[in-house]
Amino acid sequence: MNFLLRFIIFCFDPLGLGRRFLVRPALNLTLNVYDRFRSKADEKVDTIRELVLRLGLIAFAVVLIIWLAVFFYAAFYYVYMPPISHTRPVHMQFKTCLETSTPCTFPHAHVSLTKKQQLLMVGQAYKVIVNIDMPESPQNLELGMFMVCAEMRDYDSMLRGHSCRSAMMRYRSPLIRLISTWALSPLYVLGWKEEFQKVPVEIFSRYLEERQHPITDVYVEIQSQKIQFYTVTLHIEADFTGLRYIMFNWPILSAIVAISANLFFILVVFLLSWYHWSDATWLHNLQIRYARLTNQLQKKASSVILSSSSSMRDDDDLVFMDEKYEIAELGAHSDELQLDKTSDKTPEGSDVQTVRQRKVKEKA
Repeated sequence: MNFLLRFIIFCFDPLGLGRRFLVRPALNLTLNVYDRFRSKADEKVDTIRELVLRLGLIAFAVVLIIWLAVFFYAAFYYVYMPPISHTRPVHMQFKTCLETSTPCTFPHAHVSLTKKQQLLMVGQAYKVIVNIDMPESPQNLELGMFMVCAEMRDYDSMLRGHSCRSAMMRYRSPLIRLISTWALSPLYVLGWKEEFQKVPVEIFSRYLEERQHPITDVYVEIQSQKIQFYTVTLHIEADFTGLRYIMFNWPILSAIVAISANLFFILVVFLLSWYHWSDATWLHNLQIRYARLTNQLQKKASSVILSSSSSMRDDDDLVFMDEKYEIAELGAHSDELQLDKTSDKTPEGSDVQTVRQRKVKEKA
């Protein structure tokens, strides 16, 4: 097959001029164009991957920052804002008279708030309200005013607060009651509405909890023997002021403002951290300072070692010179003894003795 193809090419171009000047340049040109397009496509793919990676990192950072802002506001709200209200049922008790079948004592009740050490937030003012559901019976309409008292005691049964407030039902004329009864009669017949009034009695307007004596029990008493009621409930409501008042009455606005402030501060910290860690010059400067410090410490250590070695050498030289001087003195002394002996024996040895003394002095 290859031989046949070569034979056909040789027949069309026996000298190879077409292959040399037409086919090869065209092939080279097409290969170059293909390589360029391929390199551009690879670059585009790399840029697209890098773009997708950067967009993913940016989206992750944005989501993380928003989540942190919302989490900080939620944590602050949970810590700063106390529970809005606490409601407990009040089960009234009284002693009945055998002759008239009416209460002989005032209705009273003991309400246990909690067995824990702390239910209310310290420093927060609370409203203590006793809600009485009273039917519009003739006896209640003729009752008039009555007193409601309450006592606040801690876990040691110590009295921490006592208050009594007057109350009565809302007055409505007979005509108004007749018109409202005829208008709402279908609801009364179907049982969707009842003929009663809810009488709220505010016992404490601003009660402040104490850290050392938290309230755990409340004693409620209605000072009336003729009163009739369906249910009685104790409602403790937080009386917010300042920032807590704004956060409670405008929760959406306060949440938007707080989360926006958190986003601003978190973005500032994030951008400063990004700029600090992206610029590596401070790290390079720190490395240079560390190298300089280590070099200075090494130089100081080497100078201390050299000074100590030189001092030791000086001491050794001094010892050696002292020993040499002592040896020289001993030699001179022995020479003098010998000269004295020779001078005693030979009178002509005085010149020789003087010469030897000069030599000893010169050596010394």
